[in-house]
Amino acid sequence: MRARWRLGALFVVLAMLFAACGGSDEGGEDTSGSGSETTVAAAADVTIGMILVGPQDDHGWSQANYEGGQYVADQLGLDPPIVIDKVNTADRPDTTVEQVVDDLVSQGADIVFATSDDMKDGILAGAAAHPDVPMIWTSGDSAWADGESFAGLDNLGNVMGKMIYGKMIAGCAAALKTQTGKIAYLGPLINDETRRLVDSVYLGAQYCWQNMRGESSDIGFEVSWIGFWFNLPGVTLDPTQVVNDFLDNGADVVVSGIDTTEAIVRVGQRAEAGEEVWAIPYDFKGACAEAESACLGVPYFNWGPAYLDIVKSVADGTFKAEWSWVDPDWSDINSETTSSVGFVEGDGLGDAASQLDEFIAGLASGDVDLWTGPLNYQDGSAFLADGEKATDQQIWYMPQLLEGMEGASTTEG
Repeated sequence: MRARWRLGALFVVLAMLFAACGGSDEGGEDTSGSGSETTVAAAADVTIGMILVGPQDDHGWSQANYEGGQYVADQLGLDPPIVIDKVNTADRPDTTVEQVVDDLVSQGADIVFATSDDMKDGILAGAAAHPDVPMIWTSGDSAWADGESFAGLDNLGNVMGKMIYGKMIAGCAAALKTQTGKIAYLGPLINDETRRLVDSVYLGAQYCWQNMRGESSDIGFEVSWIGFWFNLPGVTLDPTQVVNDFLDNGADVVVSGIDTTEAIVRVGQRAEAGEEVWAIPYDFKGACAEAESACLGVPYFNWGPAYLDIVKSVADGTFKAEWSWVDPDWSDINSETTSSVGFVEGDGLGDAASQLDEFIAGLASGDVDLWTGPLNYQDGSAFLADGEKATDQQIWYMPQLLEGMEGASTTEG
């Protein structure tokens, strides 16, 4: 398979020359065969390796990635991916990502997906050590020539869904439902990715609070960070306790930014006890099942379409180390086959569903563009001037939370 990747570009050129010289008989009947069938046949030789930061059944980020790999295998008739999960310093303290890459390659992986921002150093080292093996650092920016961390490795690409949209939808749903005017955000660790996502929630909430609810005040918005993507006892804050603190302090909607389901589980328990509280989980399409009546919806990643395109490119020898920040398919954001980011509306949304649909339509048409100034950072310094639209670089590399939000922007507080 690796030989096919190295020679693939030559084969593609030869195929194009053949087509230019005539791919049909004198009567005009196409004799070139189906390109998709050829790709599927070639892909049958591809072995996928996946590195997950959490359990493959976490009902969150890792499971969404795992199911994306399974989708590719099902679509192309491949053997199931070779999956190594729980690759983090707590569950595997003596194992590095670079070692896991070596292990996957030794098992025959023809492409390796490293599926966490936290895996940067390890996947860079692993890709450099195995230059003939295509790799993807999911959520990273090492292949972005205009980015801040361009590595120039020909075999290491990046892909990420534009979850800023899913998070804006989540923020709007929270603002449409809150009765106290106080929304809380359960954050993981603090970095550029997590800041841009929580900022997106805030922008969606503030817009819908004022433009759809007709409120003149700013919405209350508090952020607490637990310290990692999911609970590590003795290392992070306990997310269940953080959720309790949010609710005890007056928030009635908790939006989760961590990989696992503690927010929706705990909010569901308190809702069953009679409290009017709601939650919005994250990452995984089926997360509302943990507490359906208390769930306002879930923004989720659908990795299958993007991963399928990548594996096909490995199969036909056209893989390139590219940075892809993939938009939702606005014609159907919940399409399993075309949309990398979706939002499933929850039972708890109730009558607010029609207003949320209106907001989603505004995002789709471009009539609602929330990354437009005037916007300030949390410390009061200018982010965007009046009417200025943020660039991809400005959004991707967010140095602070936005003005109006309570909570730490950095680990220094």
